[in-house]
Amino acid sequence: MRAPIAFRKYPSMRSAKMIPALNSPVQYVKGIGPKRAQDLGRAGIHILEDLLYYFPKRYEDRSQFKPIGSVDIGAAVTVKGEVLSKKGRPAYLRRGIDIFEIAVADGTGRIFAVWFNQPYLHRYFNVGDQVILYGKVELYRDRIQMPSPDFEIIEDKEASLDVGRIVPIYRLPQGFSQRVLRKLIRSVLETQISRLQELLPYDIRARHSLLNIAKSLLNIHFPENEEERLCAYQRLAFEEFFLYQIPLILRKLKRRDKAGIPFDVSESSFGEFTKCLPFTLTDSQMKCLKEIAADMRSPRPMQRLLQGDVGCGKTVVALLAALAALACGYQAVFMVPTEILAQQHYEKIGQLLGSAQKKEKKKPRVGLLTGSLSVEEKKEAVLKIRSGEIDIVIGTHALLEEGVAFHKLGLIVIDEQHKFGVSQRALLPRKGANPDCLIMTATPIPRTLSLTLYGDLDLSTITQMPAGRGRIMTQALAIEERPKAYDFVKEEVKKGRQAYLIYPLVEESEKLELRAAKSMYKEFKEEIFKDLRVGLVYGKMKRDEQEKTMKKFRDGKIDVLVATTVLEVGIDVANATVMVIEHAERFGLSQLHQMRGRIGRGVHESHCLLVTDPKSEDAQARVKAFVATTDGFKIAEEDLKIRGPGEFFGERQHGLADLKIADPLAQMHLLKAAREDAHKLIERDPKLADPKHAELKRQLYRRFPEFERFIEVA
Repeated sequence: MRAPIAFRKYPSMRSAKMIPALNSPVQYVKGIGPKRAQDLGRAGIHILEDLLYYFPKRYEDRSQFKPIGSVDIGAAVTVKGEVLSKKGRPAYLRRGIDIFEIAVADGTGRIFAVWFNQPYLHRYFNVGDQVILYGKVELYRDRIQMPSPDFEIIEDKEASLDVGRIVPIYRLPQGFSQRVLRKLIRSVLETQISRLQELLPYDIRARHSLLNIAKSLLNIHFPENEEERLCAYQRLAFEEFFLYQIPLILRKLKRRDKAGIPFDVSESSFGEFTKCLPFTLTDSQMKCLKEIAADMRSPRPMQRLLQGDVGCGKTVVALLAALAALACGYQAVFMVPTEILAQQHYEKIGQLLGSAQKKEKKKPRVGLLTGSLSVEEKKEAVLKIRSGEIDIVIGTHALLEEGVAFHKLGLIVIDEQHKFGVSQRALLPRKGANPDCLIMTATPIPRTLSLTLYGDLDLSTITQMPAGRGRIMTQALAIEERPKAYDFVKEEVKKGRQAYLIYPLVEESEKLELRAAKSMYKEFKEEIFKDLRVGLVYGKMKRDEQEKTMKKFRDGKIDVLVATTVLEVGIDVANATVMVIEHAERFGLSQLHQMRGRIGRGVHESHCLLVTDPKSEDAQARVKAFVATTDGFKIAEEDLKIRGPGEFFGERQHGLADLKIADPLAQMHLLKAAREDAHKLIERDPKLADPKHAELKRQLYRRFPEFERFIEVA
């Protein structure tokens, strides 16, 4: 039976004073130093405590020894045997490379372990040593061997970390090997495990049968069996969910204490405007409007998330809410992440107001504020916003600048909320007297997950698409099939349609060998589509050039628009029925879905063609999922599964990037339980003043510093 990891006895009090504290920089750990500390820092490891929470990405079961005589070629196996010989040998075909090998036998057969450019290993092994090897078996010149295997020379003094057990595999910081990182984490566990403070109250741990923190961290890094690992995983996932929920709950409680604007809004307030629209709102849009109207009537500030798939009509709903605020004498503002989207909203809202307000004596005045306005244009816009001459302001991050003030701000609409950080979203409401806030996202996720992840927001979801939309067909093409995509574009243009060609880069990259928008634009214009009208647009173009190109495309004066991901949001051209996405494997699933949402906006059938060569498993999974469905909710679920919560929601979103081990989609039951317990704890101790909650409060400050103000003022 394999012996457990032997931890040294804890040092005496005298020597304990010499051991670094949990919050000590990692460079003070023996063998690290400033250079290696920098490498660890780039991986998010700055203090000793970070090392303990640097969890394995997977595990390899190296506990079962395979008889050498029955190993399979190509399999990764663990073998145990005696060293029969050791030697260096000529490199043969690989000149200049030192090769060291040992022969190992166990009575059933013989295998050679081979290492390249590691001559120092010669002094590690002696003939007669008992060793454990783990690696992939290959056949080389009629003999079986393991190239560069993990190894352990069996000694009685301590158990192995690398073989003969369930072994953790980490994402490696630069300059570290798995062996070195395991030893480092083990040494920190040895010195710090007795110092760990419990942040989960005992009653919560008992109710859910959760391990204490010391045992959890030990078993997540070096489990003796699968049951131990699963128990540790459940405890640490619960802890992450629990910590994540508390700031959200505190923020919602804080908002309830504020006095907002009780707008005189009823459902009939929207009636006259909706009658004049050139289309009929869906039942789902009307339901969301009712929820928004109820919030606006409330004396507390609205904080509502309006989610729905690309093209479902969120902007119209937000505009109706803005008109309701205007009717009560207030201003409304739309904040969007890009200038192209700001311009699109400005034009679209102007058109909607024009068609719906023809009989009105006073038409709402719409203004635009973006960073690329000239000094004089910006100055004029800021003055009009402050004086109240502009009723609906549409802008980018420029709205957050210190000199921008409102006459009487009543409603804030934040579009594509995932593009803004938590702290950025908090700045705009401070420019009014607790205005209502409507946050929009086209990254839909299941309702139960939304309610938990966006626990500080109330939720409305548009589930229906407007009538009369053409369906979108999606197809993946191999690189060599690229000409088929171009031929299809020509066919659609002959029918009077328009097309997008999307690239991940503006300039060519020799290193990545990717086609880029600028070079391909030239080739399209001069060769492939020489008989068509071709345009180019990308994010860093001058604003007037962007606007000029986009206007020509919307007016039908450009047949094919070559673009980068600037098209991810903000372009609505009903006549565009084809989108070709080059190097589609380079984009995330949600990004692909956002771009595909630029077509299918008219009555004609549309086609999204992916020219792709997905080599990694993740890239293959993304392409497969994208082709399989146009349902944004299913797309988001698949994206969450593939990328994990941190990358899916973005580093700036509510601290979700700090979910290092928990999986919101797979552990919904655990997430709900953590939320319920967090609610109960905050009801009892809203300021976390109880000494029993000191460690919990410390961890909240450490992991979510932007929420400190909510803990202090709760």
